Amino acid sequence: MAATAPAIDKNALKAKYAEERDKRLRADASAQYVRLESEFADLAVDPYMPVAAREPVTDHVMFAFVGGGFAGLCAGARLKQAGFDSVRIIDKGGDFGGTWYWNRYPGAQCDTASMVYMPLLEETGHMPSEKYAHAPEIREHCARIGRQFGLYEHALFHTQVTAMEWDEARTVWVIETNRGDRFTAKYVGMGTGPLHVAKLPGLPGIETFRGKSFHTSRWDYGYTGGNPEGAPMTGLADKRVAIIGTGATAVQCVPETAKYAKELYVFQRTPSSVDVRANEPIDPEWFAQISGEGWQKKWQENFTAHFGMGMPAEDLVDDGWTDLAKRIRSNMMQVPPSEWTPEKVLELFEDADFQKMEEIRRRAEALVDDPETAEGLKAWYRQLCKRPCFHDEYLQAFNRPGVKLVHTDGLGVERITEKGVVANGTEYEVDCIVYASGFEVWTDFESRTGFDPVGRGGQKLSEHWGDHMRTLHGLQMHGFPNAFLVQATQGAAFIANYPHNLVDHADTIAAIIGHMESEGLDAVEPMAQAEQKWLDFLLTGRGNALASTECTPGYYNNEGAGLRERDKYNLGHPGGALAFFTHIAAWRSSGAFEGLAFR
Repeated sequence: MAATAPAIDKNALKAKYAEERDKRLRADASAQYVRLESEFADLAVDPYMPVAAREPVTDHVMFAFVGGGFAGLCAGARLKQAGFDSVRIIDKGGDFGGTWYWNRYPGAQCDTASMVYMPLLEETGHMPSEKYAHAPEIREHCARIGRQFGLYEHALFHTQVTAMEWDEARTVWVIETNRGDRFTAKYVGMGTGPLHVAKLPGLPGIETFRGKSFHTSRWDYGYTGGNPEGAPMTGLADKRVAIIGTGATAVQCVPETAKYAKELYVFQRTPSSVDVRANEPIDPEWFAQISGEGWQKKWQENFTAHFGMGMPAEDLVDDGWTDLAKRIRSNMMQVPPSEWTPEKVLELFEDADFQKMEEIRRRAEALVDDPETAEGLKAWYRQLCKRPCFHDEYLQAFNRPGVKLVHTDGLGVERITEKGVVANGTEYEVDCIVYASGFEVWTDFESRTGFDPVGRGGQKLSEHWGDHMRTLHGLQMHGFPNAFLVQATQGAAFIANYPHNLVDHADTIAAIIGHMESEGLDAVEPMAQAEQKWLDFLLTGRGNALASTECTPGYYNNEGAGLRERDKYNLGHPGGALAFFTHIAAWRSSGAFEGLAFR
């Protein structure tokens, strides 16, 4: 007979969660980090591709897009499919890929299933090799999109936009860059992504360390040996390595580093929840059977449907992401629909989460040999308080004799010295420090992008937004003609599978521009009242539950400080992601483009 899971004392568990959260609260919140590019410019240099000299560009293109990741690739591909060839993508990296250009650390892979995560699979005819593809395959897929849709022709790499201004007289945008470029475009798009400005912990003495140090997004294979494709990191055989951080990046790079380092110290302030990944190769025969016309859209919508109130009959992806959703629905089915009040639904969600997190904590006990280490690896918060992680080797890595978890019980690393890292009052002498400290999330748009678009009448985007972000559908802004913002906020806000947001916005951009070009129109922007109406509608929802200050500190809740007033507008459709995708599909297909003013 199967063992029965122990009963959950909900009150005790809530008290434990609160206790663990309070240990980690800091007065400086997000200010505890420093920017890699500005504070440690030598560590921010592109280690993967040299910068090629070129002459400044002074031409005109129909569409210019800032950002060469999935956002730019999807928008560019859709426009090319619509017959528009004059498309330029600008990116600070040396090739397409966005975050996948930079994140080449060992073990990097997508944590949402490849079938729904990798965009334009159907259009390119690519079959992912694994349920969760590794970074080299994703990066190559980005290049594949670029090649297939001719996006390399006008692209500008190793280039950062420094200014973007609307010229009303000519109805074009004037774009300037750090490479001396000054060119024009009828339309512009911005898709710089939420995770591209690397950050370091603002630790005392960080600049004094005499060994080797780097951020995971600038992994130095010249030092470690190996390569992004997984060759052995033989350079670490005699090295003592410290990895600072235990978020999603560390969960992926710790197991690989543990295989090769003489000693590995993993410095942890807050453990990640690490559930089963169950990665496996994709069977070509199976893929041939399911990949008929429209297959990826079907899969994406099925995955998204599990995160709303819908109840799809089947679970195509069937992984840790959808497991929690199915648990919630199972709990709901035990309650009469007449009792599905908002309060009851939250209670059922909480019950499902408690059950799941108890399983994840028991998994740590089962897989980690040392009881003290296993206890330190237990996550005491709700699963969605931090980015959920899934891995089949991370917990087991701590069973290796040279691997040591340095659990700081919420305090974090104290300081860096010339010789190593100080935590819990002990100095750990190391040869190399790897900062798995992530990227900026809650900083201002103009700060992360490095420019502040100037729209009609000389108004800057920062001035238009003022106290908070303002858009129609998360895509267009009043006073900024022919400009598109490709991201998730104020649209679907679907973080479980971020690329779904980008593909959908690309569809909308292609529809709007296609309409304009066929009608011979010069400019389009949302009407002010339409923009305000959309914001008012967004505010009818329950807000951003992931940003709750009841959660342990992390980037979801501004390191425990909670949302500023302006951040409360970082919302999605009140009905959930699938409701937004349904709404905007009908909006596009109607051909009326309600809320937009054309001229």
